[in-house]
Amino acid sequence: MKATLSFVALCALALPVWMSVGNPKADYIFGVIIPYVAIAVFIVGFIYRVLKWTRTPVPFNICTTCGQQKSHSWIKSNELENPTTRIGVLVRMAMEILFFRSLLRNTKAELREGQKVVYGSDLLLWLAGLAFHWSFLIVLIRHFRFFLEPVPAWVGLLEGLDSFFQVGLPLIYITDLVLVAALTFLFIRRVVIPQVRYISLPADYFPIFLILSIAVSGICMRYFFRVDITSIKELSAGLFSFQPMVPEGIGALFYLHLTFVCVLLMYFPLSKLMHMGGVFLSPTRNLPGNTRERRHVNPWNYPVKLHPYEAYEAEFKDKMIDAGLPLDSE
Repeated sequence: MKATLSFVALCALALPVWMSVGNPKADYIFGVIIPYVAIAVFIVGFIYRVLKWTRTPVPFNICTTCGQQKSHSWIKSNELENPTTRIGVLVRMAMEILFFRSLLRNTKAELREGQKVVYGSDLLLWLAGLAFHWSFLIVLIRHFRFFLEPVPAWVGLLEGLDSFFQVGLPLIYITDLVLVAALTFLFIRRVVIPQVRYISLPADYFPIFLILSIAVSGICMRYFFRVDITSIKELSAGLFSFQPMVPEGIGALFYLHLTFVCVLLMYFPLSKLMHMGGVFLSPTRNLPGNTRERRHVNPWNYPVKLHPYEAYEAEFKDKMIDAGLPLDSE
């Protein structure tokens, strides 16, 4: 039901685009106004969320680790999992951002042979997540050729590596297939596994359907339906140079693809997808584990009147004597 609601919402977004494309006013709205609004919402929303996180006070280290912290010289510490220096933190952050190290350590629990709990690694989830993020990044970089003239050499090099197998004409990009396969796996995993399906919300299904729709519509334009690439590049370059123009004959499929991209941009700052920026500001990742080397004092502590044991003994001395308790003062 949750997945169905997300799919219906996506169809409700696509229907007006498909029905109204062809009208010059509608083409201008979907080709110029909505993209500019989407970019503005994305930039403002992203900056607002990041600034809001930066204003959150972090009085002491709350980093989460699974390695031995540095202490005595005769105890071996884990500098990768529990770094105490800034360089170590940078290495740990790089491993997390580029290779999803914490997700690689993710484990799943199952009941087998009655009530026996068995733990195992969820390697497929890590592979699918890694494949999805890297493929999506490469696809995004490949689209720079629509905005830049002349096209940078490194974009062409990346395209050549992506179409290394040179299957058919036009060349098939490996990342297109990997992106769709990874998204399909992530969706099936949420539907098939009862525990994951139980905790999944419409907000978890909607980004999957949205990005999958972007990928499928882009694949259809490249491999199955003819579109005017020259007109599309004119539109893209015009948007990028703030000289918008809407050429004729682009086609409804492209506007549908562009609208999905715009919805993703506007939805991004409001959703869980903001983990792209939040991972850099997470105190559980970007702080060194040096609590045994440096004392962290909570700046919010208010002055408290202390009552040491000497004052306690002086106050209750007679009662302690009657109870037969020993006194340090004697």
